[in-house]
Amino acid sequence: MHIVERVFRDPGRAEPDGVGPGEVEPDGVDPDEVGPDEGDPGEVDPREGVRGEGVRRESARGAARGTPLEPPHRGVREGFLARPPHGPAGDPEVGVLVLSGSSGRIEEERCRILAREGMTALSIRWFGGSGQPPGICEVPLETFEPAIALLRAGGARRIGVLGTSKGAEAALHLSVLLPGVDAVVALSPTSLTWANVGPGKDGRDRPHRSSWTWRGEPLPFVPYDDSWTPAPARPEGGPVAIRGWYEQSRRTFAGRVDAARIPVERSGADLVLVAGGDDEMWPSLPCAEELAARRRAAGLPVRVVGAPGAGHRPRLPGEGPAPASAQFRYGGSAAADAALGAAAWPHILDALRGPYGTR
Repeated sequence: MHIVERVFRDPGRAEPDGVGPGEVEPDGVDPDEVGPDEGDPGEVDPREGVRGEGVRRESARGAARGTPLEPPHRGVREGFLARPPHGPAGDPEVGVLVLSGSSGRIEEERCRILAREGMTALSIRWFGGSGQPPGICEVPLETFEPAIALLRAGGARRIGVLGTSKGAEAALHLSVLLPGVDAVVALSPTSLTWANVGPGKDGRDRPHRSSWTWRGEPLPFVPYDDSWTPAPARPEGGPVAIRGWYEQSRRTFAGRVDAARIPVERSGADLVLVAGGDDEMWPSLPCAEELAARRRAAGLPVRVVGAPGAGHRPRLPGEGPAPASAQFRYGGSAAADAALGAAAWPHILDALRGPYGTR
């Protein structure tokens, strides 16, 4: 299928070789090595504390070469939009906002995959850009409202948000705070609001602050326990699993957990949660089950698609395997991660399309 693509880019933002304005390159992180869905909480050596990882050196310009650049549009300063061509039936009725994890990457290929399914899909830079926090630190959730408005302006009557990891955390909050969000697909989600990943606008990553704000107020959050260290059996210089860091932090700050729960029982959106039991970045499958239990207790629908052998990076049909990392253990395997994505795909499409059915 022919796909219509639009690329938004702030003309005032330079694109030098190397790390771009506002992007974070902590010690030991090569931005070129940050691949699809490698944007996850704690993408640095946890012994150094939580700091923002290197944002992938992949701008909207580089992602859609040959596509004319457009200036910022109604608050969308940098992003990528893919949609089917206009047809006799008019504009696509489903619009999807696609959010990466803490890599900050603009998810061009995932947008194209959704566009081939008859939807308009938009991915934006939501931190590390002009006028934004360089890390995921007190990011205003209002950042995403212009993107949703842009989808609606393009004819979308149903709005979905598909987020991965930290992007899933944002998507779940949006489903609670914005009545116009009709569906959320959360890949490798958390059930809690966590502390910042990287510095805020003041350039500091300590003391811990919330990842998110709403109407100028920080959301309650769980801090990180910086006393955590990787398992001693880890080979020197080998990749690290940081799931234990989140688990220990939750125990250490147990008194802050209730206030930090994402209140999905107040969300009116259709909800699909996709998680692997072998996730070594954070406990996404137990978190998905916790979210689902609270939805069901409130009498609300929810779909959990889990697989015990899959890791942090489920792959949707049409996506290749996630690249290996020399720094982090994500769990799972290429086969298990692809199988989880394939199993979830029909449920993802059903939730996003809702009453608008098939193409």
